[in-house]
Amino acid sequence: MNMDSDLQIAGDILEVPHLLQPAREHPVTVAEFVGLARELAADRALWAPYVAYDATTRWYHRLRTGPGYEVWLLSWLPGQGSGSHDHGPSSGVLTVLEGELTERTERGVRTLDAGAQRVFAPGYVHEVVNDSLEPAVSLHVYYPGLTEMPMHASAREQCAAQPVVA
Repeated sequence: MNMDSDLQIAGDILEVPHLLQPAREHPVTVAEFVGLARELAADRALWAPYVAYDATTRWYHRLRTGPGYEVWLLSWLPGQGSGSHDHGPSSGVLTVLEGELTERTERGVRTLDAGAQRVFAPGYVHEVVNDSLEPAVSLHVYYPGLTEMPMHASAREQCAAQPVVA
């Protein structure tokens, strides 16, 4: 016990109900959405039966909805990507469940291995691609639920569109 502090708790703190926060039925903070994503990611029996792969496009399945949020499961074969986009008014948590994904933004490139999480705010522009030789699976939580996904020119396309000045 730290005796340098003049604050000491006497008795059982759990007997002071007005100091305890009731458990929330649904997440409302960024930390709670990250926790929801981690909880779902850890429950392989919940999501693994739904994973499928499509050779022509990324595959996706809405895994869960709650008050104002959605949870999506996505699979990525090698070479598949999202294109450069944002999520409109939605914030999100991306969690890699299996494999490896590459995230590209105007600030650079980041490799996301299984277990990696990215939290992003509304308007965050990125491109997610499976640059590896193995399939990948990811979990995405959006709040509010995803209503739009505006596409953007990728950094590579923007550079190609710029006139060359000699």
